[in-house]
Amino acid sequence: MRFEAAALILGTDLALRYLFIHQNFPGQFRHAVRALADDPANEVVCVGETRLLKGRPLLHPRLRVLGYQMPAAVPSRAHPYLRDYEGHVRRGQMVVRLLLQLRDTSGFQPDVVVAHPGWGEALFLRDVFPRARQVLYCEFYYHGQGTDVGFDPEFPASLDDQLRVRSKNSTQLQSLVAADAGISPTGWQAGTYPQELRRKITVVHDGIDTRVVRPDPQARVEIAGQQLAFGDEVVTYVARNLEPYRGFHTFMRMLPKLQGLRPNARVVIVGGDDVSYGRRLAEGDSYRLRYRSEVEGQVDWARVFFVGKLPYADYLKVLQVSSAHVYLTYPFVLSWSALEAMAAGCLMVASRTAPVQEVVEDGVTGVLVDFFDAEALASRLAQVLADPAAFAGLRLKARELVQQRYDLQSICLPQVLGALRG
Repeated sequence: MRFEAAALILGTDLALRYLFIHQNFPGQFRHAVRALADDPANEVVCVGETRLLKGRPLLHPRLRVLGYQMPAAVPSRAHPYLRDYEGHVRRGQMVVRLLLQLRDTSGFQPDVVVAHPGWGEALFLRDVFPRARQVLYCEFYYHGQGTDVGFDPEFPASLDDQLRVRSKNSTQLQSLVAADAGISPTGWQAGTYPQELRRKITVVHDGIDTRVVRPDPQARVEIAGQQLAFGDEVVTYVARNLEPYRGFHTFMRMLPKLQGLRPNARVVIVGGDDVSYGRRLAEGDSYRLRYRSEVEGQVDWARVFFVGKLPYADYLKVLQVSSAHVYLTYPFVLSWSALEAMAAGCLMVASRTAPVQEVVEDGVTGVLVDFFDAEALASRLAQVLADPAAFAGLRLKARELVQQRYDLQSICLPQVLGALRG
């Protein structure tokens, strides 16, 4: 199946030609791609994995979106530490074949190439387009100690784990050495990269559209036949998938105490049952089932709603009716949902971990608790639910911070576009 937009306006007098590459396109490039395509002086070509592009709506009528097909997996004799890298090389080769076809059949020569280096797509870009400016999205550099690996004593890390994640950085290292520049969404994430490469990286967030993500006192949602509105006692939790990396086990373990302290509180949990980060479970199992079973008999499930993954507009309404929003994370990538919750005016009750502390200051833009302390989390939630007026200022400050530092149109998008152009 071919993924391609309507015909582009081609010509030799275009100001700049951009190539974006992300296996799960558009990924973090959504806003930049749209903005660049809005300018008829630009030509924008985008590449992603065919399997993941299927069924996705076209972001912009002037985009050309091409898909590459990953070869079938084959048994590997490589050392276990190298198997990810072997897969990344294979992916990089498939991208090279697609780009050579693009270059040789249409004469496309990008001025700027933008890619995420995590899956191998950026390994060989310099060999195909040696004169293009190459910018990589630097999301996270793995460490055997001090970040996510070994953070949670419930999932201890072995020496083998530490050695494996050191090898896991091979793809990024090779890609970054060949790149001209990198962009990283937060200072903490940029700081995970080696000092030798840090000089190439500019800290600039993808941006939050605060015109869309905003408080709405009229917001209402219906879940399981119940109407929830702004001002109701609603605790919210959001993650792409419900897993320990995002503190789901701590969240579930605090439910019995929270319900004892606030019997009228209703809890809305947004997220899927897959595993984005960390250890995968056996087929048919999920962390939702595992931790629900752990507190079975202690929780009134009629007041707890697992809603799965939601369309974006519905997800925003959940944030807008929230009385207290829980965001927990290992020392790892900061979720978009954290800043979106702040922009929506949520009262943040979050983990005292480094990526969170970059945006949530205890008593100023939210309330911080120890990541592992379920009892303290329940107590703080009960406190803010009991006296919402006393914490209303934190909601305002949280939104103001996002507007001042992460607003899409006025701050982040101009910075991203500037970093791409150099």
